[in-house]
Amino acid sequence: MASFSFSSGNMAKLVRIPLYVAGRLATVVIPRSTDEWVYGCGAGVGDGALALWNEAAAQHPSVWLVGNERERREAAALGIPTIRRHSARGFWRTARARVVVVTHGFGDVNRYAIGGAFIAQLWHGIPLKRVGIDSPETVQVPAVLRRLPVARLVRAVLRLAYRRTTRQIGLLPAASHLVRGRLESAFSLADAHVPVTGEPRVDVLSRGDAAQRRRTARAVIGATVGDVGERRLVLYAPTWRDGVEDAAIPDAAEWDAILAMLEARDAVLLVRSHPLGAGRYAPPRTTDRVRMLGSDVLADVTPVLSGLDVFLTDYSSLLYDVTLVPLPTVLLAPDLEAYTARRGLYGTYADVGGDGAARTWAEAIAQLDGVLADDRVREQRVARARALDALVHAHRDGGNAARVHAGIVAGVARASAGRRAR
Repeated sequence: MASFSFSSGNMAKLVRIPLYVAGRLATVVIPRSTDEWVYGCGAGVGDGALALWNEAAAQHPSVWLVGNERERREAAALGIPTIRRHSARGFWRTARARVVVVTHGFGDVNRYAIGGAFIAQLWHGIPLKRVGIDSPETVQVPAVLRRLPVARLVRAVLRLAYRRTTRQIGLLPAASHLVRGRLESAFSLADAHVPVTGEPRVDVLSRGDAAQRRRTARAVIGATVGDVGERRLVLYAPTWRDGVEDAAIPDAAEWDAILAMLEARDAVLLVRSHPLGAGRYAPPRTTDRVRMLGSDVLADVTPVLSGLDVFLTDYSSLLYDVTLVPLPTVLLAPDLEAYTARRGLYGTYADVGGDGAARTWAEAIAQLDGVLADDRVREQRVARARALDALVHAHRDGGNAARVHAGIVAGVARASAGRRAR
C-alpha cells in the first residue's frame, strides 16, 4: 500500500521551488479567460469536485485534470472531458482558467499554473484531526535536515510559504459555523472566504428518499465488492497516520474474533484503508465476511454511506458524514495519546465519541456486537449521531453544491470588479 508523509512532501516542494517561480512568472503574462473552469481531485473523479461539476459544469467551459489512466477512464464513463494535469496542455488550461476547483491540494490540478486564478478549495471532509497550519505535521522538516542547525529556518520558511499559498484561496465552503472556525484557522483565511454553504460532497446523503438512497447505495456496494444480500454492513475506515503504519491492524487472534462476531450477527466488514496509509488489512483465512472497499475499487465512498449499518473508525472525517444518514459509530483508537500529541485534534476525542472509545479490538468487537444485537444500543448511538449532526451541519437540503456555485460566481465577480477599479 502506498505511503506518504509531510516530510517527504515538503522535501519535494523545496526541490521544486524553481518550477513554482517559473510557473508564477508564466501566469503573470498568460491572460486568464473570462469563464473557463478546471477541476481536479486528489482522490480520483469524485468527492466535492464531482458534485460541483454536476451542478455547474454545464454553465461554464470546463475540463477535468487527471493524473493517470484510471482517472481518465472514470471521467470518460461519466462523460467528463479530461486533460493530463502534468502535461503542457494541463499547464496551459490551468493557467488560462478563471476558476480552479480542488479538493485536497493545488496538486489536484497543475500546481505551477494557479497564480491569479479564483481558487475554490472544497476540501474533503470536516476535520477532527488538526489540518493545515494548525498541525505541526504540515510543516514537518525533511528527515535529512532535522538535525541540522538550518532545520528551524526551513520550518519557518515552510510555514510562511504555506500561509502565502493558502491565502490564494477564494472560497472554502464550511459545513457549519463550528467548522468554519477550524477551516479559517487551518488555512489562514478571513470570514469572507469561508462561507457556511455546506459541503457539496455530502449532498448525496440528503437528496431524495432515505429508503431509495439505501437501496441505491447497497446496489453500488454489491456491484463493487460482490453480492452482500441482506447482510448488515460495517464499514471500517482507519485514517492516515502521516506515513506511519496503522496502529490497529488486527493480528491473527483478533481476526478470528472479528470473523466470529460477523458470522454470529450475519454481517460483512468492508475495509476502506486510507489511500495514503501504510499497512495491510487482510484476514488470515479466506472468508466472504470481509471485503476490501478501498479507493482503488471505489473512488468516492460518500454515496454508499446510506447503505451501511454501522461505522467503525479512529479519526476519519467520515464520522461526521455518517451523521447525515444517521449511522451508529464505534470508535477504535489504540494510539489516542500518541496520535493526539503528534497531530492534534479540534476539541477532544470525547466530544465526538463520549468516553467510550475502544482502545483494543476486543473492546471494539464487543461494542460492534452490541450495536448489531441490541436495538436499544443501536438507537442510543444513532441518537448520538443526530446530536453530532446538529453541531456540524447547518444544511441538510441537498443544495450545498448550488450554494457553492453561487458563491464562486459572486466571488469571481467581486474579484473582477476589484481589478477594474485598480
